[in-house]
Amino acid sequence: MLGHSGGAVGNACETLVARGEAVRVGAKPRMYRASSSTAAAAQGAPPAPPRASTSLPGPRQTAPQATPAASPPSGRPQPVTRPNGQQYHPRALAQLPDVEALCKLREAGVAVLLYGPPGTGKTSLIEAAFPDLITVAGDGDTTVGDLIGEYTQDASGGYEFIYGPLVTAMQEGRALLLDDATLISPKVLAALYPAMDGRRQIQVKAHKGETITATDGFYVIAGHNPGVHGAVLTEALASRFSVQIQVGSDYDLAAALKINSTAVRIARRLATSQKTGELGWAPQLRELIAFQKIADVLGTEAAFANLVGIAPLEDRDTVAEIVTKAVGRPVAALTLGRQL
Repeated sequence: MLGHSGGAVGNACETLVARGEAVRVGAKPRMYRASSSTAAAAQGAPPAPPRASTSLPGPRQTAPQATPAASPPSGRPQPVTRPNGQQYHPRALAQLPDVEALCKLREAGVAVLLYGPPGTGKTSLIEAAFPDLITVAGDGDTTVGDLIGEYTQDASGGYEFIYGPLVTAMQEGRALLLDDATLISPKVLAALYPAMDGRRQIQVKAHKGETITATDGFYVIAGHNPGVHGAVLTEALASRFSVQIQVGSDYDLAAALKINSTAVRIARRLATSQKTGELGWAPQLRELIAFQKIADVLGTEAAFANLVGIAPLEDRDTVAEIVTKAVGRPVAALTLGRQL
């Protein structure tokens, strides 16, 4: 009914789940349930892009770019509004605001791979830089059909071929994000490579061997979480991304966002221990933002307890020790108490 592949609809549902605007209730097959936030998300959704067709690409069009914000007197660039309405605060990259740097790399046709722990803002940066973004949420179950397209039954009981996000991005000259690209099978990713090299073409074997040529503006960017189980950055994938940028948490930004100063100090201490190999985990900006939300609702004591509880089991005792020392009282993982 939507005119998109099952994989594309699944990716959209996963995005809603990640934003807390829907609930995943099944794995095989993937099933979702609307929550109280789903209706509000639908009201704020941007209009759907035109459906892809088999016609030849149109004339060259300039790809949408993030609107540069004027710098305040301090010289710090102003936040950029992401499609979901949240603000992204630019960071420095090669002496430029990172959003501006990514836009310049796109104009030059230089593919970028962002890598770092989950929660450091890789996806937020990409969404801020490219308003025309199409996202593929990669995992071990991603198929070639999820990228290129597949046959779907229509209302009359017949079947029609519905293009996937890769073909849509190529035909419409849009940016394509491979989120968690290194979780996707190398055999599946191989279907993408001809679109990224000098050919800028792919052949849709499942659809009469049709050849798709990328329109100007088409651009591929990827995210990689090195510490995630099953994430493998193959030589073939790495070679397609000429620029590879490490992304860590901006703890200065966390302080600027008025997040509890003790929590930020603990995060810095844990991050230092992680770099030296003493620990395998440290809270990133995502966890610190969640900390403040929990503190506002349940109080700082519960937020610190939760910070201990979300640490991996192998690091939890050490994290609890560091948190206890910082707050001056024993802190254990958040647990239920006796009946009230």
